Amino acid sequence: MKTGSFWRRAAPALGLGFLISFGSSGGQTYFISLFAGDIRADLNLTHGSFGASYTFATLVSGVALVWLGKLADRFDLPFLSVFSILGLSGCGMLMAGANSVIVLVLALFGLRLFGQGLLSHIAITAMGRWFSIERGRALSVATLGFPVGEALLPILVAFFLTLYTWRDIWMGTSVFIIIVMLPLLLWLGHLVRMRGLDRPQNNARVPKAPGRLSWTRAQVLRDPRFYGLLPGILAPPFIITGVLFHQIHLVETKSWTLSAFAACYPLYAISATAVALGAGWMVDRFGAASLLRFYLLPLALGLALLAVTDEIFAAAAFMILMGASGGGATVVLGALWPELYGTGHLGAIRSLSVALLVLSTAISPGLMGLLIDARLSLESQFAMMSIYVFACAIVFAVMSPSLLVERQPPAPT
Repeated sequence: MKTGSFWRRAAPALGLGFLISFGSSGGQTYFISLFAGDIRADLNLTHGSFGASYTFATLVSGVALVWLGKLADRFDLPFLSVFSILGLSGCGMLMAGANSVIVLVLALFGLRLFGQGLLSHIAITAMGRWFSIERGRALSVATLGFPVGEALLPILVAFFLTLYTWRDIWMGTSVFIIIVMLPLLLWLGHLVRMRGLDRPQNNARVPKAPGRLSWTRAQVLRDPRFYGLLPGILAPPFIITGVLFHQIHLVETKSWTLSAFAACYPLYAISATAVALGAGWMVDRFGAASLLRFYLLPLALGLALLAVTDEIFAAAAFMILMGASGGGATVVLGALWPELYGTGHLGAIRSLSVALLVLSTAISPGLMGLLIDARLSLESQFAMMSIYVFACAIVFAVMSPSLLVERQPPAPT
């Protein structure tokens, strides 16, 4: 398929993926944490009690996602995205009316499940299933909703907090989802079905690979390669969530101003967007397994910079390098699972990896907080993280030959 005709024909599917990934922002840590101070003050919560509530809600949502993620293999994905966006809107309204810790935890559980969990899962699963030859490019465009949300929403929330209460903003967000995003999802979903884009039509151009197309989640759990990949795959979400959750302590430790650090956020979005677009082309040309060894290196370098210098340029450099790893991870990992295990049970397989990702983001803020309380400096933590990430990149490089060889799934036991 020529490049021009691909973009024209695939536009509804790519637009749907972009809208779904952007919609996931409502359940992401960076968005919810913007209201943390107001929520704690309004509900008379300490840092510890709010953090515990957030961790508990995230852990439970991660466990639920293991089971609910399989719905992506059973139901129409545009329909499932509508169900999830409605759930996100409802939980936003619940958050707006939260008057106790119990209601807060329920709201956080729903936001994390429908936002970070299901909507992210659906967007990437759809591109992995619907495209084959152009899978990398499709993922790079559809997942731009993630960095766009990270670039725009903190600025908008900061502005609206000067005019409205945090409850008003959550209610407004929920209403916006219903009157703007829901109709767009329905319209784009209709176009996807009308053009037959919700079927893996591009696979016809790829030689059949029965082994790849028949892996089940149970068979993946018996594959040693899966466990070899997990430590490196979970490293970026674990580290990025922990660093951003403790950003106030970070700027105080480095003697930076919060405004100077916040001004670096757009650099993250720009870097993630640029690298994602480049990675999409490279995945289509070389394959995700071939690129796996590279995407962790920028994060390792950024952490090393934070460990050794207090200059403000390190904040900008870290955002750029973190964005590079984040943008690369979204595209490379989005294409890796269908490359290794096919698309027949992609929803169930991806839901397992996404659930583990969610669980890692639940653990990291508390673990880093405990280490801070134990007087282990952030610089020491960053140094250890950098060494760990670099080691994971080496493991990926060593594993690369085994990932490039097509394997049949193990026989049922």
